[in-house]
Amino acid sequence: METVVSIALAEAKAHLSQILDRVEAGEELVITRRGKSVARVVPVQQPVVPLPPLAAFRAQFPKMRRSSTEMIRAIRDEGY
Repeated sequence: METVVSIALAEAKAHLSQILDRVEAGEELVITRRGKSVARVVPVQQPVVPLPPLAAFRAQFPKMRRSSTEMIRAIRDEGY
């Protein structure tokens, strides 16, 4: 069973860089204020499947005949 380390807010403020190093290494920390837990600092979970680049995503869709500005103007002019 893994023990979660608690750190007082004042200590966290004074040593933020070192705390982030520990979290980056996989450790989970709890920040306390006046003895009560207020935040849990955990490593970021990386996505299992990386997202495709935006250009590749956009290439999947057909090109629009009109720009969105032109379409909005046409809808507005039609009275919708």
